Amino acid sequence: MAVERILVVADEEAIRNIVCAILQHDSYQCIQARSAADALAILEKDHNFQLILSDLIMPEMDGVALLERVKQRQAELPVVLVTAVHDISIALAAIRKGAYDYLLKPFEREQLLAVVRRALETYRLRMENRLYQSNLEAKVRERTEELSSALAELERSYDSILRALGDALDLKDSETVGHSKRVTAFTIEIARAMGLAPDVIRMLARGAFLHDIGKMAIPDAILRKPGRLTEDEVARMREHSHIGYRMLKKIPFLSDVADIVYAHQEHWDGSGYPRGLRGEEIPLGARIFAVADTLDAITSDRPDRPARGVEAAVAEICKWSGRQFDPEVVQVFLQIPATVWECLHDDSDVQQECFRCGLQLSKELG
Repeated sequence: MAVERILVVADEEAIRNIVCAILQHDSYQCIQARSAADALAILEKDHNFQLILSDLIMPEMDGVALLERVKQRQAELPVVLVTAVHDISIALAAIRKGAYDYLLKPFEREQLLAVVRRALETYRLRMENRLYQSNLEAKVRERTEELSSALAELERSYDSILRALGDALDLKDSETVGHSKRVTAFTIEIARAMGLAPDVIRMLARGAFLHDIGKMAIPDAILRKPGRLTEDEVARMREHSHIGYRMLKKIPFLSDVADIVYAHQEHWDGSGYPRGLRGEEIPLGARIFAVADTLDAITSDRPDRPARGVEAAVAEICKWSGRQFDPEVVQVFLQIPATVWECLHDDSDVQQECFRCGLQLSKELG
């Protein structure tokens, strides 16, 4: 065990020698300082002290002034003041300023040793606590890094699952090939323009990408029917929103996006399905998706008609603002240059990069 070092400060050499003799006899190492200034000079060069034992009354700088200077440099270092002044108010003032304790002259050997032992034990406990806290903080940082790494890997796994679900839907419904990625990219761009937080954008992107996942449960005879659907077939097709909701609600990391999938066919004026929601009853993600979905529907080739330009999509969306679409979302959409939509629509690499990078668009776009 390392020898504990004590700095003894007093302007009288005889006092210093007596105190040091007592302490050294009890196996402590003592360094003497003849004044407060001398003590500060020693502390400037040597921080390895466990206790300061200082006279209170000294010329030029007294023990209280020394105490204040020490606490500014080494707050944990205990200071015991020695005084012949039998005035409790002086002692209490020193305690309030940070002194560990005080000794009244003349004192007995055992009194001195008892105060020193208590002060050193307190210091040891403080240092052990600080070391424990430091180790704990390091361990927390280590565990946090491990958790962050695990979450990042889990996030990548989630997105792999999303891609697999999207690929499965593409195989079932050839009309959706490329549509999910494009509408996801459009949704992200609008959400970014609205200033939404990255975590919210990621959630909206997943909802957009999986909006048609309920079609997995729709019979191929209806899903791939080349002609017009009957009323019963239309009703069955419309069930895909609710089916998708039920599918995703059971998956913990997708439960937040389930509401977007459920509401992606709702209209601002309440004329949509399956619940006839209106206005802000419709989740924001579904309101943003509605604009993105119409943009892709108009600018993409369909079996019954060829694609039209972005200008035609803008005109259609403006026409239905306040009826099918949230007017505020439309206003944000109109502020985004048409070249952005053309880039996102035509560049499959951009769409893939958008999805790969956590479903967030690069800031260079637009």
